[in-house]
Amino acid sequence: MTHSIFIDGAAGTTGLEIRERLAGRSEFLLILLDDAQRKDANARRQAINDADVVILCLPDDAAREAVSLIANDRTKVIDASTAHRVAQGWTYGFPELVGHEAVAGSKRISNPGCYPTGFLALVAPLVRAGVIPASAPLSVNAVSGYSGGGKSMIADFEGANGRPAAWYGYGLTLAHKHVPEMTRHAGLSLPPIFAPSVADTLRGMIVEVPVHLSALPGAPSPDAVREVLAQAYAGSRIVRFVDGHDGATLPIERLAGTDAMDLFVFASPDGAQVRLVAALDNLGKGASGAAVQNLNLLCGLDEAAGLKL
Repeated sequence: MTHSIFIDGAAGTTGLEIRERLAGRSEFLLILLDDAQRKDANARRQAINDADVVILCLPDDAAREAVSLIANDRTKVIDASTAHRVAQGWTYGFPELVGHEAVAGSKRISNPGCYPTGFLALVAPLVRAGVIPASAPLSVNAVSGYSGGGKSMIADFEGANGRPAAWYGYGLTLAHKHVPEMTRHAGLSLPPIFAPSVADTLRGMIVEVPVHLSALPGAPSPDAVREVLAQAYAGSRIVRFVDGHDGATLPIERLAGTDAMDLFVFASPDGAQVRLVAALDNLGKGASGAAVQNLNLLCGLDEAAGLKL
């Protein structure tokens, strides 16, 4: 069976990466619009309604508008924007957390953000297991490759005027748009302090959550934390718990160019503190790879088909 796919916003970084992963796959027929047609409201509306699945790679307002153009009960949507990540009636597109069946049976899927993907993979299973209380005051420190900022940031770093910085932090007002998504889907009652940053590398991501285990109820051990995460992702080819890492260094580019995610638990010698760490590609499992994984599930295919693992 062939599934017709329309990528709305196909010229952007995420859209281009999705199209690359779908190239040569006979299961999909891409509905393509040229530059003039993409600016033609009627042509775009027609493409959206002709598709079995529409993948939205648009700013939030444009994504909401695209959904409003659907005039049938058949077309399914995967939205890569922030617009619907905490919206009623939308399935959060993180199969390892919400269940593969939930994604496969949905018509409206909101693709997770790149930073929340790492944070939630680490924290959500521990909150569900009662290891971390919902009211725990957590912080998350994260660094992304500059491709996470799309074409404008890529141009800033790769343009004729030289690179703006080797590293910089942002979101310093503590009002980043990812925080509601992190709070809701981790099952937290207290929003985490989110400290994102950008490094002078094209792609890759490290997300870290430091935790004082000795301050948590029951003072769980690092091995208890490792066991929860290992069981949560047992058998997954995409999200992998890594045990036995020497803890010396962990480069941001560890999984650059792939659609996988590795999780680690590094502990202090006395076991009182841990650093929960996720390594992924901000354009892979953090964006386009996740969208293709969700598309595969929607279409009844192997979730890892077309992915780089």
